[in-house]
Amino acid sequence: MPVKPSLDPAFLKSLKGRRGWRTLRHHFREELAECLGTFILILIGIGSVCQTVLSEGSSGSPLAIRMGFFMAVVLAVFAAGSQSGAHINPAVTIALAVHKRFPWSKVPWYIAAQFIGAFFGAIVVYGNYINAITNADGGERTTADWDVSKDIHDRATAGLFTTFPAPYMDTVGAFFSEFLGTMVLVMGLMTITEARNPMAPTTYTPVAVGMVVLAIGVALGTETSFAINPARDLGPRIALAMVGYGSAVFVNFSYYFWVPIIAPILGAIFGGYLVRAFCDWGIDDSVV
Repeated sequence: MPVKPSLDPAFLKSLKGRRGWRTLRHHFREELAECLGTFILILIGIGSVCQTVLSEGSSGSPLAIRMGFFMAVVLAVFAAGSQSGAHINPAVTIALAVHKRFPWSKVPWYIAAQFIGAFFGAIVVYGNYINAITNADGGERTTADWDVSKDIHDRATAGLFTTFPAPYMDTVGAFFSEFLGTMVLVMGLMTITEARNPMAPTTYTPVAVGMVVLAIGVALGTETSFAINPARDLGPRIALAMVGYGSAVFVNFSYYFWVPIIAPILGAIFGGYLVRAFCDWGIDDSVV
């Protein structure tokens, strides 16, 4: 991809007229693909959470939520894969850069696009389910916490969009769960997409990537709702703060918001090191 254009007069002039959007889309095609892919991830993934919980299980189940995220990832990779590689996750982007599979110069652009897509995905889902949310919480936008009453905990709807630890978890345990889940995610992604891996899929890569997320959800998902993605968590969290949930989405559970940001990044990097340490496809160590 070419270096991002500066806002010089010649470039601004090229944006005028009917070809303006095409020019802009060409220069930012990778970022737009990441934004769209992450938007799809949130729209379908969080949409499945809302449908299941707000219907009180009559239109879904915990497995349906995990299948929702599986299908969301498959669709997102189909949409963005050929343009950007479909990272749709800042932890993945950073890990690939650390392990020299992605240029650091593109990292800020990708991460910004991912957060924008996640934010607007959450806004759209909230708009679609606003009446059902109001029916569930009586119009009082609430966030669960370790020390709230069972009544408030049961009526809290912030957890539809962002992730919090289960009531029996502590911060250390939640951190490890997110670390572990994202470690598995990147191990799966790096082996699935390794060109020299004879077992790597070709035509069904999106499905294989989705299966990794499904596996994490069914094996490691219950303790923290498996964010394993800083954009998937923080983007909707910011959206919630703006639509009426306030600072509680950041403060509750002992300022838990930082855990789904830092733990996935560290877990992703560690997962990359495990692949490099244990998998030998004849790749020069200077490359990896």
